[in-house]
Order: sequence, then C-alpha cells, then structure tokens
Amino acid sequence: MTNNVVGSIDLVEIIFTAFWGFFFVLVMYLHRESKREGYPLVSDRGGNAVVRGFPDVPAVKTYKLAHGGTVTVPRPVADEELAAKPAAGFPGAPIVPTGDPLVDGIGPAAWSDRQDTPDLTLHGKPRIVPMRTQPSFHVDSRDPDPRGMSVVSADEHVVGTITDVWVDLPEPMIVYVEMAFAAEHGEGSILVPFAFTEIDKKNNALNVPALMAEQFGRAPRLKNADTVTLLEEDKVTAYFGGGALLASAERQDPLL
Repeated sequence: MTNNVVGSIDLVEIIFTAFWGFFFVLVMYLHRESKREGYPLVSDRGGNAVVRGFPDVPAVKTYKLAHGGTVTVPRPVADEELAAKPAAGFPGAPIVPTGDPLVDGIGPAAWSDRQDTPDLTLHGKPRIVPMRTQPSFHVDSRDPDPRGMSVVSADEHVVGTITDVWVDLPEPMIVYVEMAFAAEHGEGSILVPFAFTEIDKKNNALNVPALMAEQFGRAPRLKNADTVTLLEEDKVTAYFGGGALLASAERQDPLL
C-alpha cells in the first residue's frame, strides 16, 4: 500500500500547463477580436476570393459608445476601386498610383474610415480645438510661437501664414497649426500637423518639407472652423504623411 496519491504528477507542472493553456486561449481570443476591423481581407488573386484566416472572423456585435450612440462590428464594407494598378502580374505585387496618390489615399497617404465626429474629452467636449477658443491657454514664453510665421514648402515657396495653433486639451500640446493661404496658392485655411513642420526661428518661418507648394491647395479642408473630426484628422495626417514619400517622383523611386 502507498500513500502516493498523484503519482509522478508535479503540482508545479499542473500549474505551468494550466497557465500556458490559459495564455493560448487568451491569445486566440484577442487575435479573433482584432478581426472586427478590416476582415475578411480581399485577395488580389481575383474573383471573389477572400481571406478569413484562423481563427475565423468573430460574430457581429454592437458596442455602446461612451458619449452615446452605438457601433456594430464587423460591418460590411463596399469594395472601392483604387486609383492604382499592380506594378507586376504576381499576387501581392506593390501598387503604382494612377492619379494623385495624396488625394486618392494610396499607400502611405491612405486613411481609415473613422467616425466623422470630433474626438471628445471625458467631459464630452471636443478634445482638439483652436487656441482662439481657449482664453486660458497660451504658448510658453520659452518656446517659439508659430502664429504669424510664414509657411515654406519643400520647394521653398511661401504658401501661407500661420494664424492659430490647435491644442490637445487633456494633454496640453500643439497638435496642428492653422495656415491661411497666400493669395497665389489658394483660398481659406487648412490644418497642418505640427509633427510635419520644422521651425526656422532665424527666418521666422515654419518649414513643411512633406509637400510641394502646388500640393497645399488640395489638402483636406474642415467642415467646421472650430472643430476637427476623427475622419478629418486621419485624412489631414495621411495627406501630409503621404507627401513625405509621394510628393515628387524622386521620392517614390528607390535610393539604389
């Protein structure tokens, strides 16, 4: 007779195996949930081929949003014709723009179809706003104030003047600068992502090496002068971000 109940099974081994089993299930669950956006993938093999992968796309679910409303995902997305063509005949070949890639949202200039409403703070107020609407905000005296600076394009043309800065209320920082066009380059104003600018204090200028002068006039515009929506943010950032690689033919070619 023996007092050995579990035989050669080690308690630590049981716990270790249970942990890895739980971890595997968790990873599969999270990977499945990540497919609520962008799936099923459309294959470039032609026909109606789609890619669902493993695990499969999750069932449709409706979420309640923090500030009201709902969103249902995954949701059907209509196929769109891209203004681009494959660079070669094999599946997975890179695409080559056939029009203006910045306007058409091709490659690095692509944007996500986000909600066309402003991002909100915990108190339900627009998160990113122009400083002219916030009397308590100011640019620190130790930092250069972009307002009044000339905007200089990559090809060294003055395309406009900075009239205001847009700030993130919960995390006080400049996110965008608002530029009024010089008469010969356009009308009205646009937002320029501050991260794509370089301050030239010597010449009191704000350099924007992402775009050429003639491309500023086609930059996305806001539908409201004092707010920017999530969709508009994506389009504005994509336009300037795409310009860093697509603004000229020289930028699109390989270095070697």
